[in-house]
Amino acid sequence: MSERSLRFSTRAVHVGQEPEPVTGATIPPIHITSTYTQEAPGKHKGFEYSRTRNPTRDALQQVLASLEEGQAAASFASGLAASQAAIGALLKSGDSLVAYADCYGGTYRLLERVFKPWGLEPRYTLDTRPEAFAELIDDTTGMVWIETPTNPMLRLLDIEAIGRAIRERERQTGRKVWFVVDNTFATPALQQPLTLGADLVVHSTTKYLGGHSDVVGGAVVARRAADLEPVLFYQNAAGAVSSPFDCYLTHRGIKTLELRMARHCENAMRVARWAAGQPQIEKVIYPGLPEHPDHELARRQMRGFGGMVTIVLRGGLAAAEAFMRALRVFACAESLGGVESLANHPAIMTHASVPRERREALGIVDGLVRLSVGIEDADDLIEDLAQALRQVE
Repeated sequence: MSERSLRFSTRAVHVGQEPEPVTGATIPPIHITSTYTQEAPGKHKGFEYSRTRNPTRDALQQVLASLEEGQAAASFASGLAASQAAIGALLKSGDSLVAYADCYGGTYRLLERVFKPWGLEPRYTLDTRPEAFAELIDDTTGMVWIETPTNPMLRLLDIEAIGRAIRERERQTGRKVWFVVDNTFATPALQQPLTLGADLVVHSTTKYLGGHSDVVGGAVVARRAADLEPVLFYQNAAGAVSSPFDCYLTHRGIKTLELRMARHCENAMRVARWAAGQPQIEKVIYPGLPEHPDHELARRQMRGFGGMVTIVLRGGLAAAEAFMRALRVFACAESLGGVESLANHPAIMTHASVPRERREALGIVDGLVRLSVGIEDADDLIEDLAQALRQVE
């Protein structure tokens, strides 16, 4: 059977995991070598130095491309390293980049404090309409960057419609505009942006793809292999590659991705419905709730509503801090997407690099808490949230 004829879960288990030919080992060995012996100068078996290529990294890149319905992938040491490579490889000084304003704080910091001093102009919109992105594109624009669902406000952006608007502006300006979607929150188990018109997908593989909070990594996946060539050059030239052991851990996590995402989605829906009935909670944000402004788009664009739930507590910062101190099953921690449940305070933690006035304009107020709902028993999670709310009272 050809790889592309296999369904998602089968690919997640088998792609890049062919038995080792010498011993027949079902799980391929981890190639921890830094260099490779050559028969003569320049005469090798396709591998010469592990910054450039490594068999364990190749295997991970193969499955990442397959699950995202892309032709090629590049693995990096972190999600931000992947983001830096995608931007740095494809844009130059004097270019502009259009982004949705509600983005990961680390992405905002990268744009504003790393790339902006190099001469890149970031432009932001808080309007989710496709036309809002098109209006910011001119003949300097080289990239449109979105997350969907966004972090932490969980807005949904219409990938297909934004892609069409970008292509129309391309025809008007005569310049290629790269369309990049950060698919970290949804994962390819829930949506595949490359099939909806994106050129590149970016991941923090630290999150749901690895899935066990034990490895840091990132990836860029391209719809067309030729489009990844500049990123692969950047990967080798800049060197922020993922180590063989990190690639192995990420690949191992991917094998259970679809199973885990189903449980994340199920638990998050139960938590969101419960939270919506609590008087101490002012607002519950979850795409699976009918009152979410993008609920219908989420139903159409995704195969599940995800494992992230954002709540706003009455009482501001004092309530949020007391609530998070009182949690026992949920851990107060950065990151997300692991099998265990985490609670994060974006204003102090993941989005602290975003200026306060900008955070509050986005809705990231002091009482806002982002929940990464894990795969534990949902009743235990709800009981933990309930006892924490009682202690806040």
